[in-house]
Amino acid sequence: MKRVPVQELPPTLGLLSDASVAKYLSRAVQTGQERPPQVALRKASETLGDAHRWRTEPVRVLVEEAVRRFEDDRTAADGWFAPRLHATLRMTRAEAADSRLWNFLAMVVAPDYVAWRHRASDTDAGPGTATAARFSGPHYTQAFARLWWAAELFRDGADYRPIETACRVQDVLQTTMRLDVIDHRPTAQAILKVLERRLAAGVPRPGDQVNALSAAVNAAGSTLVYDVLAPDRGIDTDALQDWIDEAEDAAAAPWDRLPEGPHDGGVPRSSVDALVPIFEQLLVEAPLRDRSRRNPRVPPARMPAGVLLAKPSDRA
Repeated sequence: MKRVPVQELPPTLGLLSDASVAKYLSRAVQTGQERPPQVALRKASETLGDAHRWRTEPVRVLVEEAVRRFEDDRTAADGWFAPRLHATLRMTRAEAADSRLWNFLAMVVAPDYVAWRHRASDTDAGPGTATAARFSGPHYTQAFARLWWAAELFRDGADYRPIETACRVQDVLQTTMRLDVIDHRPTAQAILKVLERRLAAGVPRPGDQVNALSAAVNAAGSTLVYDVLAPDRGIDTDALQDWIDEAEDAAAAPWDRLPEGPHDGGVPRSSVDALVPIFEQLLVEAPLRDRSRRNPRVPPARMPAGVLLAKPSDRA
């Protein structure tokens, strides 16, 4: 992936509409052979302001380091990149739910990364392409949104270690992140605990295990009330806002150790422990998905519920 000089990037992030992405997303961009028309895209974008947390350079540095480290294993880049992207782009869920931000990252800041990470293999018919949804798509598909939201949904307070487990099996990002019940933090952590046990046991095709468990947990959620069986403590919104505000003076996310997320409260261990045996039994009883039938048995996704911390300075 060719390095993009910092001076060619806008200094801060912006918001780019889906219509603008559709207008300028060509096959050459999807294959990584060309960059989108930067002048036109920047004119079509709405600026987010000059706050430190919206600077483009830290994100671009992470992009280039991820490519350098994982040039021979693109999928493995997710587990490294996700927590560092989250720690760099400090924002509320309400802000992260705006797809225009992720459109801007994919088309202006790092379209080359999207193509590098997600394009299919080359064939005799031509070079492989990254699908349009990787540039502008739902939060569990878009190249950058999927990583930020994986870190947000699966972190345990300030502890990003669970994200590394989540990213080891791509079906967690593609299937589990679609579930309504994943907003319940003990449920998210319990699913990962069950997955960890399966990975440690060396089960074949762990993605099938993830899909079967996700479908079973979501279906059982209509009759089992997880927040009663496994209560969660409330998010410390003041601590979360402090973490966001500290972006003005925070050091760059470390490369060789995990960063720290917001100290807004960890997930109660007792609640996770209460759900793990239930989920283990659900998985035992759930049929593994037949991939040939392309039937994930997971309902249409919605955006995760957010902790709203909106105030006039949020986009300053």
